[in-house]
Amino acid sequence: MTTSRLEPIHNEALRLDESDPAPKRDAFELPHNDQGPLAYLTGNSLGPLPKQTRSELATELDDWSRLAVDAHFEATNPWYDAHLALAEPGARLVGARPHEVVWMNGLTVNLHLLLASFWRPEGKRTKILMDAPAFPSDTYAVKSHLRQRGFDPDEHLIVVNSGTEQATTAEAFEAAIKAAGDTLALGLIAGVNFLTGQVHPIARITKALHDVGALAGWDLAHAAGNIELKLHEDQVDFAAWCSYKYLNGGPGGLSGVFIHERHAQNTDRPRFGGWWGNDPSTRFKMHQIPEFHPVPTADAWQLSNPPILALAPLRSALALFDEVGMAKLRARSERLTGWLRKQLPAWVEVMTPADAQGAQLSLGVQQAEDVQKTLQREGVVCDVRKPDIIRAAPAPLYNTYEDAYRLVRALTLANDPGSIA
Repeated sequence: MTTSRLEPIHNEALRLDESDPAPKRDAFELPHNDQGPLAYLTGNSLGPLPKQTRSELATELDDWSRLAVDAHFEATNPWYDAHLALAEPGARLVGARPHEVVWMNGLTVNLHLLLASFWRPEGKRTKILMDAPAFPSDTYAVKSHLRQRGFDPDEHLIVVNSGTEQATTAEAFEAAIKAAGDTLALGLIAGVNFLTGQVHPIARITKALHDVGALAGWDLAHAAGNIELKLHEDQVDFAAWCSYKYLNGGPGGLSGVFIHERHAQNTDRPRFGGWWGNDPSTRFKMHQIPEFHPVPTADAWQLSNPPILALAPLRSALALFDEVGMAKLRARSERLTGWLRKQLPAWVEVMTPADAQGAQLSLGVQQAEDVQKTLQREGVVCDVRKPDIIRAAPAPLYNTYEDAYRLVRALTLANDPGSIA
């Protein structure tokens, strides 16, 4: 790909940015250097700062300063039930009902809490099924639960597509689930695989799990804010996701949790108790009621009172998704990521299946770290997953076609420095 080939691509990118603009680009403080704005294509790892977040945080700090403990009930956004205000936008984001969603803790903490409630080994139904390549925290969490209960992961953990970095077909999941049959207790699968960027068919795999009597759990870290989700309709049993990637909720931001109402309303389901999961009508009787009485919603999985300074960025972030809507964002994502895919140099291997892609394209390149250095010099921000994968994620809220073009240009330059005048 030479300069003459790049020029019409650039011109097309500029035209597309006129006809199909990023709907909320101006709502973000996008990374930049002394040369100007960067082409930030790493929202799959950490989303940029929404401008409104500064004001949200300032409001909380001002209320803390002015009111201190009285801010629990008298703040601009009263702290006592601050988490409840995010239930409805969270539900719209993932296709749920508000009482099925709660924001709390970090993602891996929530996976541990969910495994404690939903992996209930009994008789020969003991096994857990995962996808590969799985994010390390998921593997660590599952193996630790198995070992804690005296089960050998080598015998009781099924990893579909184990030992590979390639995409996994729905048929492969279904075959593994059917083979496990009544030994399978639970599936914990990524909605979008962190390494390959592949979107998994949640409804189809959930049904396959249910057909053999297993529960369906989903890690949606790379799916929430990326693809349209219909967790209630798809009969997902439970799910968790983080807020700092596509949702732009800030580094280490709160995790969201979904628990289908058929489980949330069952107050007999085992779970770890904490005072903020207790029935709010008796919560402040404290020592007078020594037994845990969970509220019949997803809130019952909370342990501690809401972290106000972590909730504040979510208000501004989720408002942006509500203003645009996931259907429109997903449609623009398909156009933007689809266009980028067609423009990539021929020497780049696209690992993400074309019929199962979200915003992220995983690019197989030789000497990925050297290629990354060229991207950095050209003001293009992607990330490397060693040894030979670069992940590029044009987020539809704020990324432009010109951002995508700049990646194409930088990759061209990385492979053939003399091709660009």
